[in-house]
Amino acid sequence: MRATLMYGAGDIRVETVPNPTIKEPTDAIVRIVAGCICGSDLWPFASKPPSAEGARMGHEFVGVIEELGSEVTGLSIGDFVIAPFIASCGQCEFCVEGLHTSCRNGGRWGGTDDGGQGEFARVPQASGTLVVVPAGFDEKLIPSLLSLSDVMSTGYHAAKKAGIVPGQSVTVIGDGAVGLSAVIAAKLLGASRIILMGRHEARTNLGREFGATDIVAERGTEGIAKVKELTNGDGTHVVLEAVGLKSAIEMAIGVIRDGGVISRVGAPQFSDVPLGFHEFLRNITLTGGVAPARAYIEELLPLVLDGTINPGRVFDRTIGLDDVPAGYQAMADRQALKVLVRP
Repeated sequence: MRATLMYGAGDIRVETVPNPTIKEPTDAIVRIVAGCICGSDLWPFASKPPSAEGARMGHEFVGVIEELGSEVTGLSIGDFVIAPFIASCGQCEFCVEGLHTSCRNGGRWGGTDDGGQGEFARVPQASGTLVVVPAGFDEKLIPSLLSLSDVMSTGYHAAKKAGIVPGQSVTVIGDGAVGLSAVIAAKLLGASRIILMGRHEARTNLGREFGATDIVAERGTEGIAKVKELTNGDGTHVVLEAVGLKSAIEMAIGVIRDGGVISRVGAPQFSDVPLGFHEFLRNITLTGGVAPARAYIEELLPLVLDGTINPGRVFDRTIGLDDVPAGYQAMADRQALKVLVRP
C-alpha cells in the first residue's frame, strides 16, 4: 500500500509499504476513505532531525472495516467508522471515566505503526476505539465526520473542561482548525459573546459564521488591550487557548476575567507556564489537556448527521495521497487552513 513517511524537517515522502495485517485478536484493518494533515504535524515538519527511517504520519481518519480480529465485538466488516487520534480499549478505569487518552491498553498512530495518511491502517483495540457511523450518511458529510477524529473533539474538549455555561463570555485564541472548532463548541454550550483572536481574514470570517461575535486581529499587549476594551476592562469568563505557544498563554492570562477559566488544548511548545503570585491573587483556573476524542464522538456525531454543526468547513483543500508533501507545505505557508487527503 501507499503511505506517508517523514524523514526529517521538510522531508515528506509517499512510499510503498507492507499492507497491514491482523496481529492481535482485538485488531481491525480499516481501508482509509479520508485522512488529513493536522496542525500538530507541522511541528515535526519544521524541526524533526533527519533520519534514515521514515516515521509514518497521520492520526486522523475515517474508513471502512475490511477485516476483524477474532475477539472484536460490536463491529462488522463493511462498517464505516471514525478513528479517534488515540486508540483505547474502552474497558479500563480511565476509559470508563471518559479519559481515553490515558487508556492503560491504548496506542498512537504513526511512527513505526500505520498512520492516517495512507491507504490502510491496523487499528488496535478496535472495539473500544472505532465509532460506527450509521448507515445512510451523506458522502458530503465526510469532512465533518473526519473532524470528529480530532479537531472538533479537541475544540469541544476545551469548552467542556472550561465548564462554559449559557450567558458567559469566551475568548478563543487561535484561528486554526482547533480554534474554529472551539468557537463552534462555545456556541453549542451557550456562550453569549465569543471573541476570536486571529489575524487570517478568511479564517476569522469562517469563525464569524461559526458563531464568533467579535474578531481581534492584534496580538500581545495590543490584543489584550483590545479584548479588555470590548469587555469593559474585565476580560472574558473563559479563554480557550488553541495555539500552544507561550505567547498565547500569556495573552490568555491577560484577557481572562478574575475568577475565570483558561482551558488550553494547543499542543504546548514550551515547558514553563507563566502563572505566578499575581495570577494567584486573581483566582484563575488553568485546565485543558489532550482531548479524549473517543469520549465526545458519540455525543457530537448526531449533531453532524442532523446538520446542527458543520465543522468539516475547516477543510479548505482536498488532495490525493501523492500530493501530501505539497499539502504539508501549503499548511506551513498558511496557504491552506486544513488539508483533507483522499487516498
